[in-house]
Amino acid sequence: MSSSASSLAPANISPADVPLAASPAPADSLGLAALSRLAGDPEQLQAVWEQLVARATADAADSAAYLDLSTLLLAVGNRDKGLEVQAAAVADQPLYRRPVAGQPTLRLLTFMTRGDFTANTPLDFLLEESSVEQINCYIAGPPSPQDMPDHDLAFLAIGESEEAAPLLARLEDALAQWPRPVLNARPQVIAGLTRDGVAERFVGHRRVLCPTVRRVSRETAFGLAIGDLDLSGVAEGLAWPIIIRPVGTHAGQGMEKLSTAADLAPYLTEQEAPEFYLTAFHDYSGADGLFRKLRVVFIQGRPFIAHMAISEHWMVHYLNAHMNESEAKRAEEAAMMATFDQGFAARHAEAFGDLCEAYPLDYFGIDCAETPDGRLLVFEADVAMIVHAMDPEDLFPYKKPAMRKLFDAFVRCLHEAATARA
Repeated sequence: MSSSASSLAPANISPADVPLAASPAPADSLGLAALSRLAGDPEQLQAVWEQLVARATADAADSAAYLDLSTLLLAVGNRDKGLEVQAAAVADQPLYRRPVAGQPTLRLLTFMTRGDFTANTPLDFLLEESSVEQINCYIAGPPSPQDMPDHDLAFLAIGESEEAAPLLARLEDALAQWPRPVLNARPQVIAGLTRDGVAERFVGHRRVLCPTVRRVSRETAFGLAIGDLDLSGVAEGLAWPIIIRPVGTHAGQGMEKLSTAADLAPYLTEQEAPEFYLTAFHDYSGADGLFRKLRVVFIQGRPFIAHMAISEHWMVHYLNAHMNESEAKRAEEAAMMATFDQGFAARHAEAFGDLCEAYPLDYFGIDCAETPDGRLLVFEADVAMIVHAMDPEDLFPYKKPAMRKLFDAFVRCLHEAATARA
């Protein structure tokens, strides 16, 4: 590995180049949660950055310094360089440990893949302040127990993506024979959490409304733009307006609502992706014209609310909803969190049950809303949704108790799984 922080990784490293560790000793990393918190504090971020660069410069074999540098780069939006540095770190050392204060009560081995913050279940946020020692192992193929450090249980953290699909397809047998309990050990279920796959699973469902989604090639999109094709011929249930987004994108990147076929041509000139998702648009605004979207996490079938974003715009994300600028929005989110079990979760208990039956995972999440006629509107299901407790307590005093409830349930789930092996 280069000793210079400015030339950290060759550009041609592929997942097949990443070996499993020759030694079971992991390198100690600061971790995703601790480093992500620095993104809002430029002075502290700069100080930690300089410390990590000094470590990497002094010792080219300090893979943990390189991995932490890659996490900081990703946290501040430098995705390409962050992935480049991550590739170099993982090529040298695929095992990283997030130490805990005091004696760990549990040692959790997580199987991960290279990528940004959407590539893997962000367990580091879920385990923050816990006594669970997390050992992250970046794999490129079926792992072997003899190459791993000792652990009490394992977790398949790899999320659904185009890049991860071939790897997930190869993991079933290895995880089934693992000598310790493995949570989320259903790689094919995870691989099925595509936007169109989830939509197809719930076509015509009485309690769950998943907007029709169809994956199309660029050529098909152009055919729609010039009138050679009609939306109804692409998929039953598609009609203008539609939502379009490039396949493989997250957080609204490249996503737009198009009202007519004439809007497609200018969109395609700006987006160079080879494939797109076309999604039926459902107006889920309330009587006040605001859109409300919840993130709900399921831990062994039990729902927990992670946040509710309220926005004037149909494309709702927590950041673009500007929750920090509206006391009224925060008050509504606080009320939703306080009454979630008796209110929203109770109203949609059967729909939640159907989702958990369809996706029998120990942990996964959904982004959802409530339709005017009372159905559960599901936008996405995934195991890699960001769930955290990093919002400032002075503005969001209600969040920490709600997130602590979620985190405690997750840690309890891990301990119960580890104990059950006996």
